[in-house]
Amino acid sequence: MATESGARPQKAGAFDIRLIIALLIGVYGVILTVMGIGFTTEDELKKAADVNINLWAGIGMLVVSAAFIIWARVRPLVVPAEPESTDTPPAQAE
Repeated sequence: MATESGARPQKAGAFDIRLIIALLIGVYGVILTVMGIGFTTEDELKKAADVNINLWAGIGMLVVSAAFIIWARVRPLVVPAEPESTDTPPAQAE
């Protein structure tokens, strides 16, 4: 898909904000999941009405992170090859 000048539009790639958000949420999700699986005590579970909050919050964050990644892959942002031109000519220097 080339433009008139032959330049091809590029995808945002690693600079897509959705991937940055997915990375941050994913890192926190992994940390919470590990904490929920390996480091939750019985006393902490009793305080939370026998619900492993860290585990469920971590799994939820991993699901949201995966959704952001899928969204970024299915509908990538396309960066135009050339900046948009304006209809007015540039100002003349006197």
